[in-house]
Amino acid sequence: MQYRTLGRTGVQVSSLALGAMNFGRIGRTTQDEATAIVDAALEGGINLIDTADMYSAGESEEMVGKAIAGRRDDIVLATKAGMPMGDERNRRGSSRRWLVTELDNSLRRLGVDHVDLYQIHRWDPNTSDEETLSALTDLQRAGKIRHFGSSTFPAYRIVQAQWAAREHHLSRYVTEQPSYSILQRGIESHVLPVTEQYGLGVLVWSPLASGWLSGAIREGREIATSRSTFMPERFDTTIPANRARLDAVERLAEVADEAGLTMIQLALGFVTAHPAVTSALIGPRTLDHLHTQLAAADTVLPADVLDAIDAIVAPGVDLAAHEKHDTPPALLDPSLRRR
Repeated sequence: MQYRTLGRTGVQVSSLALGAMNFGRIGRTTQDEATAIVDAALEGGINLIDTADMYSAGESEEMVGKAIAGRRDDIVLATKAGMPMGDERNRRGSSRRWLVTELDNSLRRLGVDHVDLYQIHRWDPNTSDEETLSALTDLQRAGKIRHFGSSTFPAYRIVQAQWAAREHHLSRYVTEQPSYSILQRGIESHVLPVTEQYGLGVLVWSPLASGWLSGAIREGREIATSRSTFMPERFDTTIPANRARLDAVERLAEVADEAGLTMIQLALGFVTAHPAVTSALIGPRTLDHLHTQLAAADTVLPADVLDAIDAIVAPGVDLAAHEKHDTPPALLDPSLRRR
């Protein structure tokens, strides 16, 4: 396992991090299975575990808490808040009112007195940067969080938050957590240059592109991954964007074969090769999934392999641009761009 400094925090984290989204109802993972995955991940050198309050409505945090009991100090523990936690309109977002309440809820579910990294799950257009950063700074000074970061923020919002912190003399976001894979490279043109400029740590999610780069999806095979069962539109190959992904996967499989790599090694080696990336979040649903992903921990792709990938999916290009999570709202809702 490789280890890298998380931005400018001085904290050393593994280049592969354990994402716990599949713990609980989402991944149909039991407590025993989750604990076994955590045990194996730590044994394999992973020291960063990332979860969120909304994963299975808090169940993931509870499972992580039980799995790390008695060894909390050896783990860099991260969670997130901001996505809806019920129907009540104020149980979401990044207001002081909600963050102060929900952090206590997360600490209770995790069974800890602090988290190392508290992340705003999505940019909240209804809340000012000053409001959010002020609340996070106070929670940091209270010792409940060590650092805080953003997740899936558009580049211009990352910049705005950095300036707001400076203007109001508040602590700042020290990490960003964007979606990044060989098939979704858009952040190379806007988000990653900004994170490098401000010295942010970058924890990328979905490096296997929701299973497209796992090796299980190939031409002529029925697509029967876990994600395809509840997100069928993302795997319907009659849709042009999905057809383009499948065509790219076939060409990438040839590159992997010629290099003596699995598709997973190619995919994880690609994202961790970018100098702006600190860690790639893997989200195994089973122990077998974890072991195949841990096999990529020390993968370093040579220049000719990276060049071959660039020839298939050009730098800065998203093959499924409609699935972006940081698109400005006015691009998705016509009413926001009409007078």
